[in-house]
Amino acid sequence: MARRRHWASQRGLSLGQWLFWAGLAALIAWGVVLEPRRTGLVLIVGVQLGFIAMGGWRILLTVASRRRPPAAPPPPVWPRYTVLAALHDEAVVIPQLVRRLAAIDYPPDRLQGLLLLEAHDASTITAALNADRPDWLEVVIVSDGAPRTKPRALNYGLARATGDLVTIYDAEDQPHPQQLREAAARFAADRSGRLGCLQAPLRIRPPQGTRFSERFLARQFAVEYAALFEVTLPAMAQLGLPFPLGGTSNHFRAEALREVGGWDAWNVTEDADLGFSLWRAGWKLHIIGRPTWEAAPERLYDWLPQRTRWLKGFMQTWGVHTRDLWSLGLRGALALSLSIGGALTAAASHAAAITGVAAVVLVALVAGLPPQTSFMALGVLAFGVISAWINGLIGARRAGVPYGPVDMLLAPGAWALLSLAFLHAAHRLVTEPFTWDKTAHRPDTVDLTPVEPASNDNGLRIESVSL
Repeated sequence: MARRRHWASQRGLSLGQWLFWAGLAALIAWGVVLEPRRTGLVLIVGVQLGFIAMGGWRILLTVASRRRPPAAPPPPVWPRYTVLAALHDEAVVIPQLVRRLAAIDYPPDRLQGLLLLEAHDASTITAALNADRPDWLEVVIVSDGAPRTKPRALNYGLARATGDLVTIYDAEDQPHPQQLREAAARFAADRSGRLGCLQAPLRIRPPQGTRFSERFLARQFAVEYAALFEVTLPAMAQLGLPFPLGGTSNHFRAEALREVGGWDAWNVTEDADLGFSLWRAGWKLHIIGRPTWEAAPERLYDWLPQRTRWLKGFMQTWGVHTRDLWSLGLRGALALSLSIGGALTAAASHAAAITGVAAVVLVALVAGLPPQTSFMALGVLAFGVISAWINGLIGARRAGVPYGPVDMLLAPGAWALLSLAFLHAAHRLVTEPFTWDKTAHRPDTVDLTPVEPASNDNGLRIESVSL
């Protein structure tokens, strides 16, 4: 199942893109040499305008995310559903995953499940074959080949899928038992026939680590997910914009997936790319409410490779879809620029902005002088930080994630770490563009049990869980 190679990330940058970036670099270098003062002023103003734009975008998203789509009635006949799970070196979590997939509340005779395992991964294959699997859950061995990535395995599974609808889960996932029913009902209620994908919210389980560094990363990660899946994506869906999908719990019309050629096997964030590929082909995206719970990377040596891969994949996705940006349409180009472009720009600039302001303030304090940073610069930085705090705080409340004053004060430290990941990603994009940095997973000590949804003070239905 070959993807439309016009958009495949394997092609790299086009001649036009190379000329644009080379021209921009030459222009900045020329300005630094001949007019350093004016060039510096233009760059500073440009960065400030970017911070203002992103802050305003977050506020708009916060307001737009208040509205959610109504629940859809069950269809007369439940459509056939295919569940795909691409696994690699996951022997230790296979029993946990199989148990959670077996808990899915959907007519078994309408279900097909495929555990997609790499041919060389003997330990995972053995664990899957020995697991107490329901009758609808099969083990499929993916033939060896390149690239050895999750999206290639998913394409292998898509070629064997018999469902009208297709969803994917990761090794550490615990999907809400009724998530498939909600998605199937929403697809059935779509009168346009062009709803191609529904994204379920991803939520982070309570951290299991005991060290401060572990809990710090896990809590900040949980808030970041809450802001994305409880505020940003619902708002973009309500505004009728495409958005980068999460790496799991996407629910597709099989027809839509096949029309765009499945996943880009060479893109290490194939999920982000696929959302815009579907939009480009005329399909729409939206969200559902039943969540999937995941574990956060609690250690830096787990977090950094994962975030490096995400940012490298965002770079690939940006390169692919800016080859012909305007064919996405105005809304698609705007969504790509603010989501993918904004994430990359923020990751690149966080550490420099935070360090610069901190240095100016500390030097002034040591010298016994008032800081020389302009009120404009401080105001812009404060606007960006406060808008991010608000975005995270509202998302955390909707997801039931703790986010207090200490977490908010520590947030800039987590943002600064993104710049480290950005540098790693840029280096890896040049040296190993298609290498997949896998996240290590460990079994959870406890499953979460969904309880009846409640409503928050904004009238939004939220899912509660108990241990």
